[in-house]
Amino acid sequence: MIYKELILILMGGVLVNNYVLQQFLGICPFLGVSKKFDQASGMGIAVTFVMLFATAATWPIYSYLLKPMKLEFLQIIVFILVIATLVQFVEIILKRFIPALFKALGVYLPLITTNCAVLGVTLNNITDGYGFLESMVSSLGVGLGFWLAMVLFAGVRSRIEPKAPTKALRGLPVTLAAASIVAMAFYGFSGVVENLLA
Repeated sequence: MIYKELILILMGGVLVNNYVLQQFLGICPFLGVSKKFDQASGMGIAVTFVMLFATAATWPIYSYLLKPMKLEFLQIIVFILVIATLVQFVEIILKRFIPALFKALGVYLPLITTNCAVLGVTLNNITDGYGFLESMVSSLGVGLGFWLAMVLFAGVRSRIEPKAPTKALRGLPVTLAAASIVAMAFYGFSGVVENLLA
């Protein structure tokens, strides 16, 4: 029974409750780094990594420190500090081992610190009452959903942008139109996951 719930949480994060396309969290890197497939994929992997480690750090901090000491009101500040530290760690690793990706991500890498999808998943895991395992699975699902949205949108964007029918539609207008089409496609997954496991 627990495996069924974990699969629902994972698939819900990837497809049904996609943070970018359904909840509109993490739009800045979604629109900014989705011009090229390799950059979009690298950003998606980096965000997934940060989400997983942020959840692994914030859940115990909340459960064993903030909640017992009645300091729940500090959770947003504490979570942001943890996320900022993890982003610095990812930045150091990318700069050391994958300098091309570090250079390609540019200003968007430090923006993971302020990416509301990362903070959102850590806060939602607490709000939803998930235990540690469920929180980790939820973060993995949300991270994979973020990566999938980035990669799919990069593919759509690379095909649509050069073929914009008029000069007025080039750039941001056609990008937002393409994003809405991808979001509508993901909306079709509503109810599918529950029916598959019923």
